[in-house]
Amino acid sequence: MRSAAERRELLKAVYEEARGCVRCPLHQTRTNVVFGSGNANADLMFIGEAPGANEDLQGLPFVGQAGKLLDKLLGEIGMQRSDVFIANTLKCRPPDNRDPQPNEIAACEDYLFRQVALIEPTVICTLGNFSTKLLRGDSTGISRLHGQAEERIIGTRAVRLYPLYHPAAALYTPSMLETLRGDFQRIPELLAQGPPRQPPEVVEVPEIETVPDLPDPGPPADAQEPEHALQLGLF
Repeated sequence: MRSAAERRELLKAVYEEARGCVRCPLHQTRTNVVFGSGNANADLMFIGEAPGANEDLQGLPFVGQAGKLLDKLLGEIGMQRSDVFIANTLKCRPPDNRDPQPNEIAACEDYLFRQVALIEPTVICTLGNFSTKLLRGDSTGISRLHGQAEERIIGTRAVRLYPLYHPAAALYTPSMLETLRGDFQRIPELLAQGPPRQPPEVVEVPEIETVPDLPDPGPPADAQEPEHALQLGLF
């Protein structure tokens, strides 16, 4: 099991890769990559849609009014931002805060799945439609799914997936805010259940081509000990 320090260092390496990302056209208009922030050892992870203007300027997620509401809701269940990790489906702001495009989501999802694999959260709360649809792999809307926890495989990690309304949508709709607040109250119960059973690790065994037996010519006169060509890296 990795220590919190090891997780931070590995996440920093993924961040450095994302910071130079040019996989989709959004890199042309961004100010900063908004990779995510919080506790690298968090049991609870929030995944939103995409950075807004404030997030793009500061390079941090949920720093506007929606972020203040998220902090308030966390406080109501005895938690704070330093206890959780917060990220978005996209790491770069779409121009004029338009909806994420399918090619942008596809280009960015690898970063998100690697974050999940490194942090190893017990519960992931998806905030709004885009992150919910991505992590569930279907088009069912948040209005039908909010407050309903389920076990899902995200990348290689089994988690308790818990869809919630996005705080931005609840800022100006009192009834939606009360629904969001009620759904938040279930988070401690979900965390207390612990992580779901994890899928077995799949080890791929390469196929070995069968060749006819040949006479052993013996080692050549100048045979040397082979060097190790494989170096273990992050990816």
